Amino acid sequence: MSAVASSNFILHSPSFWTGKSPVYGICPGVEPDGTIKSLPQVKTNATRRELLDYFDNTWTLTEVLFDGLANEEAYYRRPYHKLRHPMIFYYGHPAVLYMNKLRVAGLLVNGISSEFERLFETGVDEMRWDDLYEGHDDVWPSIDEIHQYRREAYQIIRKLIETHPSFDEQHMPITIDKPTWALLMGFEHERIHLETSSVLIRELPIEFVRASKIWPSLLLETKDQPSKKNLMINLNKSEVKLGKPIAWPTFGWDNEYGDEKRVVQSFSASSMLISNREFYLFVTGGGYIQERYWSTDGWTWRSFRNVKAPSFWVPIGPSGLHQYKLRTLFEIVEMQWNAPVCVNFHEAKAYCAWRTEQEKSVMPYRLLTESEHNLIRDGKDYQWNNNLRHGGEVAVTASQVNDNGFYDVFGNVWQWCEDHFHPLDGSQPHPYYDDFSVPCYDGEHHMILGGSFVSTGDEASVWARFHFRPHFMQHAGFRIARSDDIYTCNARFIKNSTTNTYETQQMVDMYVLMHWGEKQQRFDPLISAKIIFPKVPDLPIACAEFVNRFATHTDRALDLGCAVGRTTFELAITFNEVIGIDYSQNFISVARHLQQYGKFEYNRKDQGMQQTTLTAVVNPSIDRDRIQFEVGDACSLRSDLKDFDAVVLANVLCRLPKPSTCLKRMQGNGGLVKKGGILVMTTPFSWLPQYTPQSEWINGVKEIQNILTEFDLIHEEEIPFMIREHRRKFEYIITLGTVWKRRL
Repeated sequence: MSAVASSNFILHSPSFWTGKSPVYGICPGVEPDGTIKSLPQVKTNATRRELLDYFDNTWTLTEVLFDGLANEEAYYRRPYHKLRHPMIFYYGHPAVLYMNKLRVAGLLVNGISSEFERLFETGVDEMRWDDLYEGHDDVWPSIDEIHQYRREAYQIIRKLIETHPSFDEQHMPITIDKPTWALLMGFEHERIHLETSSVLIRELPIEFVRASKIWPSLLLETKDQPSKKNLMINLNKSEVKLGKPIAWPTFGWDNEYGDEKRVVQSFSASSMLISNREFYLFVTGGGYIQERYWSTDGWTWRSFRNVKAPSFWVPIGPSGLHQYKLRTLFEIVEMQWNAPVCVNFHEAKAYCAWRTEQEKSVMPYRLLTESEHNLIRDGKDYQWNNNLRHGGEVAVTASQVNDNGFYDVFGNVWQWCEDHFHPLDGSQPHPYYDDFSVPCYDGEHHMILGGSFVSTGDEASVWARFHFRPHFMQHAGFRIARSDDIYTCNARFIKNSTTNTYETQQMVDMYVLMHWGEKQQRFDPLISAKIIFPKVPDLPIACAEFVNRFATHTDRALDLGCAVGRTTFELAITFNEVIGIDYSQNFISVARHLQQYGKFEYNRKDQGMQQTTLTAVVNPSIDRDRIQFEVGDACSLRSDLKDFDAVVLANVLCRLPKPSTCLKRMQGNGGLVKKGGILVMTTPFSWLPQYTPQSEWINGVKEIQNILTEFDLIHEEEIPFMIREHRRKFEYIITLGTVWKRRL
C-alpha cells in the first residue's frame, strides 16, 4: 500500500465528514456561532440518545481537528522528532480501536478489514529521545481507503448503539464488568488521541496546517499585559485520599481506580502555572546552555536536539536576540507572555534548578507531586480552560482562583509531576485493555495531572492520571513547589528505574533461548567436546511436568510470571484453558507472536559482537487457541481471575515488591487456586533490595507455609537450571521447587 494523490476531492469538502457534519443543529456540541465544543463526559446510566450524542461529538471532534491539515502531504509527513507515526496513522487508529475492542467484548463479531485492524492497532511508544522510529512511508494506505474505513466503522458503531439489546434501559447502567464498557473505552480512547494528535499538528510546519472556523477560537491578549506576582502558598501537613470509586458513574482508565490515603508533609506551591514570561528569564539567563541545571538524561536530550527555547516558541530573528512568537495549533501569533509555558519534564526540572540558584533558596524548587496536586484542589467546579472552552492556552490568571488561592488547578495545560507513573493500591488492569497502564509502571514515565485546553471527557475529569516520558512534548507546563525540609518529598518513585532489565532486547533473547532453545543451541559444541556441561532440566518444561503429575483436574491453568510462554504452551497440551501473565510487555509480545504465528526469530549472543539468529518453534500439535496472554502485575491482578485447577509461579516470588500479597491471593474467597487445586512454585530465594524491600523477604518454606494457610505442601525438590549469557558464560541456579495443594 502507498499514499496516492487521489484524495484532494475529499479534503476540505462536505464529503470529508464520515459522521455528523459539524453544523449547528446537526452535530451535538456545535455552537450557534459554528464552533464545536466537547459535550460533558457521558454517564454510565446514559440513554441511547445520550450515548449517540456523545459518540457523534467525539467522532466529529476528531474530524474537525484533521480538517485543519492543509494538504495530503501533511497526513504522511513524518514528525520532525521521528518518535511518532505520521498523522495518517492517527486518522485511522481510533476507528480501528473501536472495532477491535468491541469485538474483544463480544459486542461485534466481525471486523471490516483485518489488514487495517492490524496495521492501525498499536502506536509507537518511543523509549528514548534518540530512539528514532524509521518506518517506511509506503506502508500507509491512501486517505481514500482510510476515509472509507472510517465511514463503515461509524455506521457499524452507530447501529450497535441504536439496536444492541445491551443498551436497553433494563440493562443499564454500564459497569466495568459488562461488555458495554468497551464502547465507553472507545469514546475515551478517541478523546485521548484528539489531544495527542493536536500536539503532533502543533509540531508540523505552519504551511501544513490551516486555520479552522469550526475549531474553538483563541483567547489572546492583544497587547502585553502586566503580570501578577506568582506567590508561593503554604499548605500544612494533611491527608489526601486518592482513587476513583469503582461505582463512580463515568468511565475510568484502570490506573484511576484504587483506594489510597496518603499523608502529605507541609509544602509550598506557586499560585499560578509558570508563564512564558517567567520562563523567558530562564532562556535569556543561559538556562539552555548551562549543564549544571540539567539532569544527565535531560542534558543529553537537550544537546542531541540542540534545544535553545521551548518547542512552541517561534524565533523571529537570530537566536541571540531572543525574540519569539508563539505557535498555536493552526497559527503563529504574538507571544502570549502571560500564558503558561509548554515544556517537557527535563525543561521544567532545569527551570527549578535555575530558579533555586537565582534565589539562593535553601530549599530547592521542584515540581508538584500527585499527592500535593490533590491537596491544592478545593473540591469545587470552576470554569476551567478545558473541554475546548478555548482553542489554546489562556493567561494563567484568566480562570477563577480557587478557595486555596490556586489558578488553573485543572485545564489550560497539563502539569508535570515529580512522581513516576504508578498504580494506586487495589487498581487492576482491565481485560479489554490489559496493557494500557501496566507497561508504563516502569519508572520511565512521569505523571501529568490537571488536563489541558483540549482535554475532554475523562481526561478533563478530576480522576485523570496520565503519563509521558520526560522528553515528550505535550500541552504540558508546570507549577513549582518546595518542601519545608530537604529530606521531604511527597512523590512516589519506582525504584531502579534507570534499568528496566526485563524489557531489554538482551534479556528477551536470553529468555527465549532458555525457554525455546534446543540443547545443542544453548551449549557450544566446540566447548562441549572439551568439557562436560552440568546436566540440568529445562525449567519451563519441568514446571509443566509438575502440574501434569500432581493436578487432579485439567480444565483451567494459570502461568503467573510466564515470561515468553513455554510453560503456558506446554500446559495447553493437557488443559482446556491456559492464561499466561507477565509484568514485562516485551515478554508478552513475544508470547503473543508465538501464539499467532507458531514461531519467533531471535538472536543468541555468541561472543563479543557475534550473534546467531535462531527460530523458536511451537509444537504444531498444541492447540494455541486454548491460550490467552496478558500483561499483569502479580501483586495486583484483576479480581475475576480465580478458581484455577493449577497455578504456576516460576521464579517470580523474589522479584516482587510484596511477595506475601501474591501468595495470599492464591487462597480465600476468589482465590486463584480452587479448592483441591495445586500451586507449583519455584524460587531460588535470590532476594535483591532493588526489587523487594528487605522487610518483605521470605526466608524458606516454613515462612511460605505461614502465609499459605489453606494449603498443604505435597512435594519438594531442588531443581538446577542454567541461563546462557553467551557461549562462555552461564548463570547456574538451584531453585527450590514445591507443590502445594489447597484443602477442600
